[in-house]
Amino acid sequence: MTERRTEARLSRLASAEALDRQPWPEHVNNGEEGDYPYVANYSKGLPHDEVGEVRPEAYNTLLRALATGRSEDFERIPLGRGVKLTNPQAGLAFELEGPDPQSLAVPPAPRIDSARNSAEAVELYWMALTRDIPFTEYDGHPLIAQAADELSRLSDYRAPKVDGRVTPATIFRGGTRGDLRGPFLSQFLLRDVQYGTLRIPQLHDTVRPDRDFLTDFDAWRAVQEGGSTPPIKRDHVNRRYLRNGRDMANYVHFDALYEAYLNAALILLDLNAPVDAGNPYRHSANQIGFGTYGPPHLLSLVTEVATRALKAMWFQKWYVHRRLRPEAFGGRIHAHLSGLRDYAMIDREVLDSEAVKLTYEKHGSYLLPQAFPEGSPTHPSYGSGHATVAGACVTVLKAWFDESWALPKPVVANAAGTALVPYTGGEALTVGGELDKVAANVATARNMGGVHWRSDFTESLLLGEAVGIGVLRDHVRVNHEDASFGLTRFDGRRVTI
Repeated sequence: MTERRTEARLSRLASAEALDRQPWPEHVNNGEEGDYPYVANYSKGLPHDEVGEVRPEAYNTLLRALATGRSEDFERIPLGRGVKLTNPQAGLAFELEGPDPQSLAVPPAPRIDSARNSAEAVELYWMALTRDIPFTEYDGHPLIAQAADELSRLSDYRAPKVDGRVTPATIFRGGTRGDLRGPFLSQFLLRDVQYGTLRIPQLHDTVRPDRDFLTDFDAWRAVQEGGSTPPIKRDHVNRRYLRNGRDMANYVHFDALYEAYLNAALILLDLNAPVDAGNPYRHSANQIGFGTYGPPHLLSLVTEVATRALKAMWFQKWYVHRRLRPEAFGGRIHAHLSGLRDYAMIDREVLDSEAVKLTYEKHGSYLLPQAFPEGSPTHPSYGSGHATVAGACVTVLKAWFDESWALPKPVVANAAGTALVPYTGGEALTVGGELDKVAANVATARNMGGVHWRSDFTESLLLGEAVGIGVLRDHVRVNHEDASFGLTRFDGRRVTI
């Protein structure tokens, strides 16, 4: 037993020493906080003035707590109307598995005076305007065509294009090959989930169409100060398959963050999908995996990376970037265009956009329409928790299964969301491609709700991937079998762990 005790200690030390040998990043933000104080950064939940800018003394109290890390200083942060801040101290936690939360970084976020930020805002306004259009009708819908045309003209819109143009087939999608192949929605958001003896069709509660929130300035300002709002009314009777942006936004309003990926794991296990070639039991003559390299190992692993990913991103959110939420930026646009305050630093492309003008015609304000009554949660925008969890969980799934395996009998939801019909596009929908797509779908759904930016999604996905790879490395180190994991990263590179 003494020998085992020593080996157990050495295995933990080996993992810690491997982490210690990794380069440690410099955490750099975009400088907005100094250039445009109290205007360009997250402040929701704190006291604000009549135009929606944070009270300087309140923001400085927040900065002091983030600088000292003392629990008593966090308790001194003043709130506006009572809604509490979401877990800023999570970014200071350590981890016992995978990379340390502060050993990973994301690049500086786009600034509010940049063309890239304008492009991301214009996309969000178009997402709000098109929330009720079924994905199956994108190809022939005039509003989608108008959105694609304007997005194509933006000078720094970093999203998938065909010959330099956004098309109805690429609009609002992620950038991997899997994202661009086949239907908009991943098979893992549509197929039945076999949960033990329960077979669960993925039919969701719905919400009223064409109803958006925080389009009135007084209501918007109250929510910036942490004012409470009534919960959204959900229809529990007329459930539907996911069919449009509003459905997707409603899904990620209430989901458990790892939910889609646990479902994907259960779907693949039910289909008896082949595992990765590095799994030691794939070709064993007399053993199967269980606690290691078998279904129980997978089902715990795909969920345990979620909180590790969140801790890494919470450090970035609160301690590095403090990016303002899109709803707050919409308030700046409204204040500027209405003459309430001069925000001349905002790039003109969003101020002059068709999407903002159409929003004003529809709602009577320039505010970014929100899918949720409360708007965004009370933590900074960059990066996205949903996207970071997506990157980590999907990385585990891509490493576990044979990514090249084609899913049998693919389906799409009809325009009403009442039934699944066969997908007849003819393209093979592979495990790897559909996993990349489900990560993008879930992350983009938060954007469709109006609470995140495109770069919140794209950069967070990569940070989550790094968390997933780090946890997988630790599992290979401490398990007895001679095993490996192979996967395709989101940028297309192959890696073996």
